[in-house]
Amino acid sequence: MARLYSALVGLSLIWGLSFVFIKWLVEPAGVWGTVFLRCMAGALILLPIFFIQRKKSGKKPLPYGKLFVVGLTNAAIPWGLIALSETQINSNTASILNATTPLWTGLIGFLLFSVVLTGFQWTGIIVGFLGILVLMNFEVSGIFTSNFIGVGTMLIATISYGFASQFTKKALSGTSVVVISTFQLLVGAIIGLVGVLVTEPIQFSELATLEGVLGIIGLGCFGSGCATLLFFYIMTKGSPEFASTVTYLIPASAMIWGFILLGEPVTHNLIIGLGIIFAGVFLSSRKSKKTLKLLNTEVPHNQ
Repeated sequence: MARLYSALVGLSLIWGLSFVFIKWLVEPAGVWGTVFLRCMAGALILLPIFFIQRKKSGKKPLPYGKLFVVGLTNAAIPWGLIALSETQINSNTASILNATTPLWTGLIGFLLFSVVLTGFQWTGIIVGFLGILVLMNFEVSGIFTSNFIGVGTMLIATISYGFASQFTKKALSGTSVVVISTFQLLVGAIIGLVGVLVTEPIQFSELATLEGVLGIIGLGCFGSGCATLLFFYIMTKGSPEFASTVTYLIPASAMIWGFILLGEPVTHNLIIGLGIIFAGVFLSSRKSKKTLKLLNTEVPHNQ
């Protein structure tokens, strides 16, 4: 059990630190350059494992179209939007907003995938949104104005994650996590490269710094590659419910890293908003045993 708890803490530290890595990379690499670099670095870690697994499984046909949808909604779109958000908001704020993903997952499941929500889950969604308002200091108008880039784009990223979760459970329940994760990185890398070509080039000379190199290795190899395998290890050796508790640890980890490495302040709004959002996530995560069984195939969201 000690190994599982160590793995869980390690995963939260990696994914919490990912928000700092994004902050380091987004200026020299650009939004889409950040997506491309993290996806390529992560793919280099997972591709050997993918080919070994494919060789053992007899190379069964893969659902490429469905894998593309997951790559688009679980990597390319949210990771691009998170990078864009961090050009305007602190990494710790981004991490707390990222923790609302389970709330959107439940709401999208109800609206698009005929998922029945319990009273506790509806209460959790409402409480979670109250936490978002506290985090924004109740300045809702900012989402609909020129200040949309930041909180607004971060919320769209979490909505994209929520759709990806429900789509994965419905369409890829028999596909391994390694296959799904590898393809989402490849799809993200391709879309990121296209984005770089049509927007702004990567400033490789500015990336040749300690922060740039650590950002690529940390965000790609560890945050998008090794962390996926670590999550899968926790889920299989422990349980999906135990693995999902990393959601509670990531924002706290990100706030600590942001304070230490970026000098970001930890405000009262952050702490209160985080507490309310956690309460909402806890309530919205209360599911029947039958529902929890369906979550075994959910693909993890690489932060």
